[in-house]
Amino acid sequence: MCVSVAEIKSEEGFILLKKRNILITNDDGITSDGIVRLAQAATKFGEVWVVAPKHQCSAMSHRITLHEPMDLEKVDFPVEGVHAYATSGTPADCVRFGLLNVVEGKADVVFSGINYGYNCGSDVQYSATIGAALEAATAGTAAVAFSEGASEFHEVTDQYLENMIAETLEEIETESLQYNEIININFPSCPISEYKGILRNRVMATNAFYIDRYKMEPNGNDKWILTVDATYHEDAAKGTDFRAVVDGYISVGRVQNLHTPQGK
Repeated sequence: MCVSVAEIKSEEGFILLKKRNILITNDDGITSDGIVRLAQAATKFGEVWVVAPKHQCSAMSHRITLHEPMDLEKVDFPVEGVHAYATSGTPADCVRFGLLNVVEGKADVVFSGINYGYNCGSDVQYSATIGAALEAATAGTAAVAFSEGASEFHEVTDQYLENMIAETLEEIETESLQYNEIININFPSCPISEYKGILRNRVMATNAFYIDRYKMEPNGNDKWILTVDATYHEDAAKGTDFRAVVDGYISVGRVQNLHTPQGK
């Protein structure tokens, strides 16, 4: 997935590729704060196209829509110069629409996020943020997933997002990703004063970020209401994505789907 195009530099000093097309989606919906911040940062690196769900689509994984029609609507977006579309489809649908029908020319990279909540450990298999990025990878387009903690602390993300985009674009444009492989970036939710740096090549923790547990409340005869008990694990192995964000580091790793021998 290397790209060979003449390079120029922006006023901020970031390396840009001429006419780079960036497609952005998410699973929190087109009005979410995370996708707006990601699109704003991405405008420094190319022309930005946003195709995102109209509604919350968390935990839809890699689901696509097959048996019912979907709508696609051009919408106003709070970042100047961004082409924005909202759809009734899933995040993976958004990537398919974007690559096949929306982006003018070829998309050079797909960004998914910024997700409200970490995507690390075994939780990535449920994540529609990850699923959307993997849909892009399946289509042969380099993709990056961005996530941050579900808290009010986004200082680390806001200070280092543009630098992480620049470094990641340089990586994917000079080094090919493996088949069906994406880059997964998680920003810690700690205050900037507690931020410790970047840890790369993080492996996925074998446990989920949140403990698998439900609250059951009676709701009539032989009926209950179940809600997720969102309590996270206290422990995570050293060297994992989970451990990195808990300790105040930006975690960078890779996620691969459909692991198939090359050429098969």
